[in-house]
Amino acid sequence: MRTENLIDGGWRGADSGRMFEVTDPATDQPLASVPSCGTTETRMAIEAAARALPGWRARTAMDRGAILRRLAELMIGAQDRLAALMTAEQGKPLAESKGEIAYAAAFVDWAAEEGKRVYGETVPASHADKRILVLRQPVGVTAAITPWNFPAAMITRKLGPALAAGCTMIVKPAEQTPLTALALAELCVEAGVPPGVVNVITGDAKAIGEELLANPTVRKLSFTGSTEVGRILMRNAAQNLTRLSLELGGHAPFLVFADADLDRAVQGLMAAKFRNMGQTCICANRVFVEAPVHDEFCARLEEAVAGLRIGRGDEAGVQVGPLIDDDAIAKVERHVADAAAKGAVVRAGGARARIEGLADRFYLPTILAGCTAAMAVCREETFGPVVPLIRFDDEADAIARANDSPFGLAAYFYTRDASRLMRVAEALEYGIVGANDGAPSTAQAPFGGVKHSGFGREGGRYVMHEYLDVKYVSWAL
Repeated sequence: MRTENLIDGGWRGADSGRMFEVTDPATDQPLASVPSCGTTETRMAIEAAARALPGWRARTAMDRGAILRRLAELMIGAQDRLAALMTAEQGKPLAESKGEIAYAAAFVDWAAEEGKRVYGETVPASHADKRILVLRQPVGVTAAITPWNFPAAMITRKLGPALAAGCTMIVKPAEQTPLTALALAELCVEAGVPPGVVNVITGDAKAIGEELLANPTVRKLSFTGSTEVGRILMRNAAQNLTRLSLELGGHAPFLVFADADLDRAVQGLMAAKFRNMGQTCICANRVFVEAPVHDEFCARLEEAVAGLRIGRGDEAGVQVGPLIDDDAIAKVERHVADAAAKGAVVRAGGARARIEGLADRFYLPTILAGCTAAMAVCREETFGPVVPLIRFDDEADAIARANDSPFGLAAYFYTRDASRLMRVAEALEYGIVGANDGAPSTAQAPFGGVKHSGFGREGGRYVMHEYLDVKYVSWAL
């Protein structure tokens, strides 16, 4: 596997020689050591991106798109290898890792085509001897800071549109999952991405992030991660008025109305909650079920959860792997203990899954009935395989309680009433709404949140605007 950083088309370590270890969360076994870079290497990457910018920006959108399509093809060709690497460093089941590689490649492939559709405009002028032109041009040098939960897709849905728009980029992957990022960097080189257009640096998140925002050469940064870190980045971005896209924390409600298809609702909740062990920004965190079907829904959900297999992600048939680290499983335990102490009933799970020979980082898929807003699990993002069930009485009550959160990333609801579907979709204060759909994310649609979940969009044609400046040209004839 590739362990050096990609800077200016070459592979190199940290100037200090320092490294940090990457381990398998399922076993605690070391996988590799990668460079622990900081300010110096970040500046080198920024300078390389700045040198590469004029040539890359001057290429036609078709030329850039051809390279991006080649990258997407290489990712699919290396799907098994990339998935195995991702599972080793992140822990998710191998089937999910393979799905993520396909998902990640789709963002690159979509961007390759969407870059050809960056249109300008002509606007009718108020004087006969003038013409008004509106141009869209690349922002310039950009940066991406990505999380550990989707180590491939969170890179490509930033990198693809940035490159398609004519920008260059520095990528800072999460310390827990740098190997997938470095493998993607290797494929960028193989696809023909010129030196300096893509740079990947691993190491000190604070030092790298501060330099990316302190350096006036960087004109745009896209970040996926916690709301707390997003606030820090916003403060630091003020010094150079650096443009930001922030996809931050979520606390998704999942509403099941009495007229819903309960089997589909259970299936949708299983997808929305237990994918990646509940470690997704858009996973269902609060499950509201209308009183007439509450008990039946709970029984069907218990049956579905009982069928989940827990273990190492690379074992056949495993659907629930380890949590990413000790802090993650400790937070899950705190939330479950707090809910139980405040009256919630544990209907399934509620404890660690002890598996001989593996790290103590596995948690049983858990169902908590009788949850209330006083419980931490109903106020904070758990990021684990825990379903808090809340009974509701009517539509207005459900919407009010679903919106009672500072977060606004994703929401889900199930109903067979067409009028209700439109009413609820419009009323939910979230950037993404799954209506009878537990897996709404796709490359061709805008992904992003409102309120404390951030701003900006990734996916579809909307993401291209994040990497383009608008220039107005007033032409006097």
